[in-house]
Amino acid sequence: MKSFWKKTLTIVIIAVISFITSVGAVAYLVRNNKDIRSALIDESPPFKQSVRLANYSPEMTESVDLTYAAEQAIHAVVHIRSVQRAQASRRGGGGSQDFDLFEYFFGNRGQQAPRQPQPRTGFGSGVIISSDGYIITNNHVIERADEIEVSLNDNRTFTAKVIGADPNTDIALLKIEATDLQALPFGDSERLKVGEWVLAVGNPLNLKSTVTAGIISAKGRSDITGATDRERIASYIQTDAAVNRGNSGGALVNTMGELVGINTALYSETGSFSGYSFAVPISIAGKVVADLKEFGVVQRAILGVHILDPLAAKQENDKIKVLEGAYIGGFADNSSAKTAGLEVGDVITAVNGVVVKSTSALQEQISKFRPGDKVKVDVDRYGTAKNYTVELRNAQGNTDVVEKAKTGAEILGATFEALSDARLKELNISSGVEVNEVNRNGKVAESGIRRGFIIVTVNDQRVSTPEEINKITNTILSSNSEDKWLFIRGIYPNDRNQRVQRYAIDLVE
Repeated sequence: MKSFWKKTLTIVIIAVISFITSVGAVAYLVRNNKDIRSALIDESPPFKQSVRLANYSPEMTESVDLTYAAEQAIHAVVHIRSVQRAQASRRGGGGSQDFDLFEYFFGNRGQQAPRQPQPRTGFGSGVIISSDGYIITNNHVIERADEIEVSLNDNRTFTAKVIGADPNTDIALLKIEATDLQALPFGDSERLKVGEWVLAVGNPLNLKSTVTAGIISAKGRSDITGATDRERIASYIQTDAAVNRGNSGGALVNTMGELVGINTALYSETGSFSGYSFAVPISIAGKVVADLKEFGVVQRAILGVHILDPLAAKQENDKIKVLEGAYIGGFADNSSAKTAGLEVGDVITAVNGVVVKSTSALQEQISKFRPGDKVKVDVDRYGTAKNYTVELRNAQGNTDVVEKAKTGAEILGATFEALSDARLKELNISSGVEVNEVNRNGKVAESGIRRGFIIVTVNDQRVSTPEEINKITNTILSSNSEDKWLFIRGIYPNDRNQRVQRYAIDLVE
């Protein structure tokens, strides 16, 4: 009996000693921040890491509530319908056949009237930014439109007027006559972080009031449209919120229901959403529409520098020490940056304390200012940090306010009136516009055209309304051609000899 208890006591003592030894070994390993499993299998951990994320919180794993942002945005986003009236089709191959002398002398002789082309209709979105009816959208949504119809989320419709447009940022400002509208407040697009949740609100594929969600995928994207225009400003917010045709001009909204961008483009090889969309930051779009409202044209400030990506520039200049920023490869005439002391070879790294990591980021920062504003510019000059104060100028090299260019109607200095069907029948013509009043200081008077003249063609295009004349004129004025001419043909109804008159108008002042 004594032998049994003696053996049992021995076993218990051995077990207790083994347990104490194991606990001590584990405690030692924990104190030395080692992976227990690796130690037991005689392996060293590949990296020395903390047990958990320093800022980890269980709340991070909870879903984000986007309902408040959606409720704020959905009533402030509108549907835009733009109509472009088609030009009357030409008869024959052009030239004098566009004005049919046989028709003028003998009438249509019972022939069927020429088939009228159908107008073109486009759709997009817009965002109400003030309770009295100002709406921001994309320029490409309303470009060349003769009529713009805005539909609110409550199904009310209004005719919109274009206050101004800026092709370089693809932003336009519209106005409808309404009050007490729900508007979206501006957020701070520069404080957006990659990974932050956002909503895209618009009217894709004519589906009104559509909300999609995603995250900020990247900031400062450029060259996503394939545009080669050096004056184009592109520093897009990239998201994975789904957008499609019709979303253009709609709202990119943060979780607080603030407008942080205007949805503008999608990356797709099929024309439908395939993963990424792009928005103009409100830091750019907001300043553009403020200028359009106050001046009718954007007051664009420039540094007067030719910029390159530092990584690309390093192939030609191996003295460059930093690879993020905007490399100065040259200066424009009357450059304010050169006057302030910046040099070719400098890499701009910050503007007013905001870090600049790319050429598009520099464009975004400078686009917030107007000519005459002063900014602090930090540069890296081959490893040496320097800073300068630069007074920004406009494209003309001064700080004057840029005036809005005159419209075609203002330059022509005349009023026109469409002809009634009875009047057309009386004159034996199928289309034409009558000159109603002539301002003696306008281009129409300068060319010799008198009141009562019937304009039948402008630049070989038949015209039937005053809007068509103004549209042709504005298109020529906005072209890059140095020669801007209108060639007008028509008749004076009281001319006994019934002669076709021709006039040439030089639109360049």
